[in-house]
Amino acid sequence: MRLQGKAAIVVGAGQSPGDTIGNGRATAILFAREGASLLLVDRDAASAAETRDMIVSEGGKAEVFQADITSEDDVQRIPAACLDAFGRIDILQNNVGIGTGDQSAAQVTRENWDRIFDTNLTGMMLTCQAIIPAMREQESGSIINISSVASIASTPMAAYKTSKAGVNALTQHLAMANAAYGVRVNAILPGLMDTPMAIGGFAARRGTEQEQVRSERNARVPLRKQMGTGWDTAYASLFLASEEAQFITGVLLPVDGGQSIRVG
Repeated sequence: MRLQGKAAIVVGAGQSPGDTIGNGRATAILFAREGASLLLVDRDAASAAETRDMIVSEGGKAEVFQADITSEDDVQRIPAACLDAFGRIDILQNNVGIGTGDQSAAQVTRENWDRIFDTNLTGMMLTCQAIIPAMREQESGSIINISSVASIASTPMAAYKTSKAGVNALTQHLAMANAAYGVRVNAILPGLMDTPMAIGGFAARRGTEQEQVRSERNARVPLRKQMGTGWDTAYASLFLASEEAQFITGVLLPVDGGQSIRVG
């Protein structure tokens, strides 16, 4: 019960359809198991409701809030929803990220570039901007931004990489700007993960079977030649959200099976 009495917001608490579990859903379930009350934010309310039902079935407490984080009006309503439901905001995990339509810098369209940046970086800035005042008033809080190893490693996806590099910079900026208020801000950099969005989306873009994609991605991971899962991101998030990490802020934590060692 490392989060007993805490109220947590998980942005992107739903997930794409699939047999495995995504980062947001795994984190929400784990936070609830550790005693937190959850506000599950997602533009797909039905998917967030599935996450809520999983939490409630285990005796946890969770509410669904439908929002599109690219809409400033939607985002501004999130803090009040959490405060009304639970009376406080202790944890924010920003989990939303997309890469569909991305290409190299020479090929990516302006439309796709803007859409990816609006979702991956601007949306994250808006949620932090909306939530931080409540945390400052409490003089405590933990924000966990989900970035990517792609932010520091080579990748053919220009907009995704650059937007996630922006997440790293935003995280460090917010950590310094809010340290005096007791608000910690850290980022997790997942590597190759076996999640519905990663596997299903990549297989669909390539027109290949999902098992072939899994095999190829597994082979690229140094640690046991096995991708991580949403639970690996969730347990890293749990540590950063807990009091055990009370002296940690501004950290960019790879959760990647050693993949980032290959940088350079």
